[in-house]
Amino acid sequence: MLRKPIIFCFTALFLLCSSLAMAGGGQSYPNGSEAFMAGAVPPPGSYFLDYAYYYSADNMKDDNGDDIAAFDDVTVLANVFRFLWVSDKQILGGNLAMHSFLPILDVDLKFNAPVGPESKTGYSDTNVPYVIVNPFILAWHLQEGKLHIVATPADIYIPTGQDDGNMATVGHNFWTFEPVVGITYLAGGWEFSGKFMYDFNTTQDDFATVYGVEVDRDPGQEFHFDYSASYAINPTLRIGLNGYFYTQVTDDEYKLNDAVPAPVQALLKQDEGNHGQVFAMGPGIWYNHKNMFFSLRNQ
Repeated sequence: MLRKPIIFCFTALFLLCSSLAMAGGGQSYPNGSEAFMAGAVPPPGSYFLDYAYYYSADNMKDDNGDDIAAFDDVTVLANVFRFLWVSDKQILGGNLAMHSFLPILDVDLKFNAPVGPESKTGYSDTNVPYVIVNPFILAWHLQEGKLHIVATPADIYIPTGQDDGNMATVGHNFWTFEPVVGITYLAGGWEFSGKFMYDFNTTQDDFATVYGVEVDRDPGQEFHFDYSASYAINPTLRIGLNGYFYTQVTDDEYKLNDAVPAPVQALLKQDEGNHGQVFAMGPGIWYNHKNMFFSLRNQ
């Protein structure tokens, strides 16, 4: 059977949030990026996927669920290019695959009072904050195509630059190693998927705090997953719900010294226990046409 060697995918994702609950400098993974068929890797071949991403939040909450008065709003526009190669070679019964991501982001971050090393009420940034590579992915297709599983020891987030005191920078100049397990189950027109991830982060040098000083930081570990449930209206069209959950599992740790004023040290020690957490759900559609598929989702 002949297959076209390159498949194109386009995903438009709109995240409209009234509140944001993130600690420290936030995470690297764009929550909600994967949804429909998240555990189903395509047949052997080369694939190009394009993710368009819009995110907005107009308030931020602390660990007690109270609004943070200094925060105004944040808007993120992104386009993420993904290149995927699936081999016909198998290891442990699963197809070997590799992929890489190139994200391009535009971030606009506003505060109600001057904050950060530059003591400004607004920060913005447009850049490639990191690249993601993974040379070892395994994908299984089981139960006569009803159950699909993908697993990898780690997606690797490689930083491409420094923070330079810009609080809108997403890359944050630290590495992330992210084990991933994705599962998709198909039955009677229904699809249920989940992509489960756990992040291990390296030390972040010169982290720009909201208190106007830069310190080194060990970001906490993070657990998060994307999910979906959909129904096939016909062989080419699905509708359903999708979303994500994120929580920080361990504390941040700031490496403080005498150069940091004592009052700021006290605030940072207090912040170490703040754990980010967020949940989102919304509608989505998935359309398949020949060697292309498209999805449009709101969360």
